[in-house]
Amino acid sequence: MLVDVASYPRPQGSNEDFALSNSTVAVVLDGAGMAPGMKSGCRHGVAWYVEQLGTRLHREAARGDAPLTTCLATAIESTASLHRDTCVVDDPLSPSATVSMARVRGDVFEWLALGDCTVLIQSNGAVTATTDDRLAQVAPHARETLVRAVPGSPERQRAHEALVQEERSQRNVQGGYWVAAADPTAASQALTGSESASRVQGAALLTDGAGRLVTTFRSTDWQGYMALLRHGDPEDVLRQVREAEASDPDLSRWPRSKQHDDATIAYIRQVCC
Repeated sequence: MLVDVASYPRPQGSNEDFALSNSTVAVVLDGAGMAPGMKSGCRHGVAWYVEQLGTRLHREAARGDAPLTTCLATAIESTASLHRDTCVVDDPLSPSATVSMARVRGDVFEWLALGDCTVLIQSNGAVTATTDDRLAQVAPHARETLVRAVPGSPERQRAHEALVQEERSQRNVQGGYWVAAADPTAASQALTGSESASRVQGAALLTDGAGRLVTTFRSTDWQGYMALLRHGDPEDVLRQVREAEASDPDLSRWPRSKQHDDATIAYIRQVCC
């Protein structure tokens, strides 16, 4: 695989996304941020968690041919073991991440999505997008309250905290949503697929912040998104995301939980030789 990667942290923030790739495996993770002032019970933080998990996941997928869900389960368990003695890893507010990944083995292109990352695949000219949207289905009233609150106000801060609390109470439970945290069984809930690598003309792994051009700003569709990548590069696309975010500082044109988000793309420009 030939992979181009770009990752933009939100302005004045640390990057809680993570990307890593080589000639056979690409992984992109999006760490779940906290409302300002909330404590996670982990002394290391979200950025540390996604780096540890992403590195282990990439290594597991690259060194063998175990199913991607097995690789993810192993990476989740080994990452949890790293700080189980010092942090409250099973607390609902402990660090977690959404995951997307792709792997080529011979003539097989495999992919996985857990949480609201997106996997784009262009095959025979058509683009398919896969996103695990179960998070978007939980806490609808708390989400509405947050969007209605004035940006920067105390009411919005309280609404953000309430949304995080309600979302996390439904994390990795039946009827809720599933992400990588400390429970390796969450890996079995991932969306997966495969097809002949020779048919795949390109693919991309996106965090939800990078997908905003389609999901939030509606400036293109997924077919157009892949065309932007094909004719440019991930940096070009992320610059367009930042421009759209900056043009709506009060979140009125495009209501959303925050003005900027970490944004990461791994664009698989060429799948096989």
